[in-house]
Amino acid sequence: MAQRVFVNVVGFTDEERHALNLLFRMSEEHATAFALWQPQAPEPARVALIDGESYEARVELELPRNAEIPVLWVGPQAPFKAFRKFARPIQWPEIIRALDELYPFDPTDSGFDIDLEQLDTLPPDSGYSDTVPPDTQPPEVEKPRRALIACASLDERLYLRAKLALAGLTIADEAETAPQALELVRDRDYVLAIVDLGLGGLRGWDFLKELSRGTHPIPKVIVTASRPTFGERMRARSAGVAAFLAKPPDPVRLQELLAQA
Repeated sequence: MAQRVFVNVVGFTDEERHALNLLFRMSEEHATAFALWQPQAPEPARVALIDGESYEARVELELPRNAEIPVLWVGPQAPFKAFRKFARPIQWPEIIRALDELYPFDPTDSGFDIDLEQLDTLPPDSGYSDTVPPDTQPPEVEKPRRALIACASLDERLYLRAKLALAGLTIADEAETAPQALELVRDRDYVLAIVDLGLGGLRGWDFLKELSRGTHPIPKVIVTASRPTFGERMRARSAGVAAFLAKPPDPVRLQELLAQA
C-alpha cells in the first residue's frame, strides 16, 4: 500500500522549489509519495529539507517539530544532527538517494522519461509540462506562504522572524526601509507584513495604504510602534491595517494574529 511522506521544506530559491515540486509530483506514481508539508497537513512532517543559507534555517532547526526527524541540510555549516548535507549547485539525484535511504523510492520504476540530472538546470519556464491527465492529476502543491518584515532593527527582525516560524510562516523577506519594502512587494506575493512605524523612509500613511490596498495588496498588515497614540491607531485602521501593537509585541496577541494569516 502506498505511503505519503510529508517533507518540511525551509528556504530555497524559486527555481529550486520548482525542481522540488516536480520531484514530489513524480513520486505520486510510486509506492512512496513525497509531499510538501504545511501546518494544515493531516500528519506531521517525517523529514526536513533545510536551506542552510536562509535566515530561518537555525530557528527552524530548533523547533520541536524538527527535533525527532531526519534533517537534510543544503549549504555550509551543517549541524551535527543533519542526516545528510549537500552543497550548491544542488545535485537532485543526491537528494533522491538520501530520501530513498529513509523511505524507499525508485524514480525509474514507472517509466518516467525525464532525466533527473536535468533538474539541476531546469528553469520554471523550461517548457516541460509536469501535468497529467485530469483523471490521474495529483493534488496541487500549495504555494508556500511568504511574509514581509519591514523594520530597521536587526534584533527586532530576528525576534519577529522567530515568531513567524513558530506560527508556520518559515519564508520571510526583510526590509530596512520603506522603499526596500515596496520594491519587494512589487515582485512577490505576501500573506502578511509586519511593519515598524519608525521605519526609515516611511512616507506618512501612504506607505501602509500601498501595502494593504495597493497594486499587490497584502491580506494582513500588522504595525508596531514604541508608544502608539490613539490617533495613530485610528489612522492605521483607516489605512487598512489589521492590528497596531506596542513594542515589543505581546506574544499571545501576536500569535493570535499570525494564526489568522
